[in-house]
Amino acid sequence: MDIKYFSEQLNKNFLTIACLVDGLSNEEAKWRSEPKKWSILEVVNHLHDEELNDFPLRLKYMLYYPEKTWPSIDPVSWVMENNYNERDISESIKNFLSERENSIKWLDEIVDPDWEIEYNASWGKIKAGDMFAAWICHDLLHIKQIINTKRLFYESKFDKYSSEYAGKW
Repeated sequence: MDIKYFSEQLNKNFLTIACLVDGLSNEEAKWRSEPKKWSILEVVNHLHDEELNDFPLRLKYMLYYPEKTWPSIDPVSWVMENNYNERDISESIKNFLSERENSIKWLDEIVDPDWEIEYNASWGKIKAGDMFAAWICHDLLHIKQIINTKRLFYESKFDKYSSEYAGKW
């Protein structure tokens, strides 16, 4: 696996996310399409906490401390417990950027990682390479989520007009 290439993708993913949230109003950042769906602000804060407590940390455990148990996480509960939707979108994206920069710096320092190292997680075995691949694709999942939330927000504001002509979602 080309670590430099995928490290660059993590940076590009961050830039995409930053562009998608740039200039959002508080209303748009905190808006939910349904009560149980996440707002864009909640997604950004989730990404920050995942950057801090999940993907890079667990990958470090796999590469450097394979015999140790991962610290537990509960990303879904963190959304409400940590009041993600009460935060400021500008500060939230800055926090995410800071953690992503730390992660990319760390990835640039890794020499010849063993992507085949396995961790026996509660759901089954996972390789270090799987964790790295999931980290990159996790960003894409939330980019899609941000885009769809923006679309639904706009549609809620179109009043009596429809965006159907744009194509099928």
